[in-house]
Amino acid sequence: MEELSNRKQMDPAEENMSAGDTIGLNGRPIPVVLVNSDDHTFELDEDALRSVLLKEHIQDKKVVVVSVAGAFRKGKSFLLNFFLRYLKSKCWCSSGSTVGKDEWLGQEDQQLEGFSWRGGSERHTTGILIWSDPFIVTLPNGEEVAIVLLDTQGAFDSQSTVKDCATVFALSTMTSSVQVYNLTQNIQEDDLQHLQLFTEYGRLALEDTNSTPFQVLEFLVRDWSYPYEAEYGSEGGRNILERRLEIADKQHEELQNVRRHIKKCFEKTGCFLMPHPGMKVATNPVFDGRLQDIESDFKEQLKVLVPQLLEPTHLVVKKINGADVTARELVEYFKAYVNVFKSDELPEPKSMLQATAEANNLAAVATAKALYQAEMEKICGGNQPYLNPDELEAHHQRFKENCLEIFHEKKKMGGEEYSSCFAEQLDKEVEEAFEHFSEQNDSKNIFRAAQTPATLFAVMVVTYVLSGFFALLGMYTVANILTAVLWASLVSLCTWSYIRYSGQYREVGTYIDLGAEVIWEKVVSQAYMKVVQKGVEHSMANNRKKKN
Repeated sequence: MEELSNRKQMDPAEENMSAGDTIGLNGRPIPVVLVNSDDHTFELDEDALRSVLLKEHIQDKKVVVVSVAGAFRKGKSFLLNFFLRYLKSKCWCSSGSTVGKDEWLGQEDQQLEGFSWRGGSERHTTGILIWSDPFIVTLPNGEEVAIVLLDTQGAFDSQSTVKDCATVFALSTMTSSVQVYNLTQNIQEDDLQHLQLFTEYGRLALEDTNSTPFQVLEFLVRDWSYPYEAEYGSEGGRNILERRLEIADKQHEELQNVRRHIKKCFEKTGCFLMPHPGMKVATNPVFDGRLQDIESDFKEQLKVLVPQLLEPTHLVVKKINGADVTARELVEYFKAYVNVFKSDELPEPKSMLQATAEANNLAAVATAKALYQAEMEKICGGNQPYLNPDELEAHHQRFKENCLEIFHEKKKMGGEEYSSCFAEQLDKEVEEAFEHFSEQNDSKNIFRAAQTPATLFAVMVVTYVLSGFFALLGMYTVANILTAVLWASLVSLCTWSYIRYSGQYREVGTYIDLGAEVIWEKVVSQAYMKVVQKGVEHSMANNRKKKN
């Protein structure tokens, strides 16, 4: 249970970030997918995920999700911290400072901070972590997007099952727009075989949507020792990747299928060859990321790799089923995917397809409902005055039609028949939201608020007059009953007033309101209508007499 306790070790004061921490400069890694090491189950910390992706300035922006995955103890978190350093320097630039093209690497004696990392042979990161403050970056077309960084548990350590490794890799691949596949020394056949399960999921999704399910797969080969065969960087990586993914007639059919699936399931595949960072990095137990301890070749290639992935002109917005994904929608996909992997066995590829279709439709429901609520808040929110119920109903119907139209216009997986149940769910949730808005609007009606005391007071006046009348006629039994009703009404009025003043015994107040409402509707309003009707009839009769 060690991994699950990571959430409880956070400082509670850090749970709510200030409004100024909106560009990732003061963020921290937060575990969102947790692994129980006892029974090897996965859990989504939905509150933590929502605290990151549903921030007001983030939730409706499109997201660029960059994830690093691969075997354990291969420097994934170490690499991600250079991503952070680059993004922080660029965000700082946008606020008025200037940083040269290569100066983002920082000072030679500056420690490397951000995602937790350390040297050694034992695993460090568990589950999936997200940087708490996404970076807001402006694309060349002027649109702002949020960059989300994910760090993942390393695969194939002594404490993880094959299912654990496959689950983490699958989750990061399904939720990211750029998956950095972190390898060492070379691209080997077993590295490609590990992708086979996920490319099978992608193949099924491809049949259903006629679009490529995943976007960018970047093979990052660390400690490349053969620069005489292929030079460091993307050009040498491209040559190596072409060789490894080449399909030959003499290859076994299984090997051919793996390569075909990788090419079909990713819109773009690339490869980058990185040199060894140096023996001080590999063997020094107190190495803390200072540039002065890293080989110059490695630093030079970092200056090429990181901007190649994170420069605004190179950013890749997350897409699912061909549609751009917002931060709000990404929450639904995370929930759906983690639920699939909670089963005891690895899911069948069809299960993943169904989960994607479900998350896709739920994301559309969430977006449409949010638009409905935003429009209704403008009309009858807490700060708005009382609105006539008929007018409120008209606005509701119009906004409801608009949000259903938005839902149907969004690209969704599973077909119309599958999506129809989610349309019904949206309709139901909108009606429930309308009930809430109606009750909120009714509470602003001062006359409705005075209905209970007015009714009780009317009952007291009527019973007082009638009891005196029947007492004069000598009908004391009836008079006593009416007097009892008068006192009961008085006690009820006093009790109701105390409850409204103190806020205590609210259930009793509810019963008094219900009783007063029945009396108002069945007696007072009916009597009033009859009096009004007789008055109208009498007036009409007088008018007829005058005409005659």
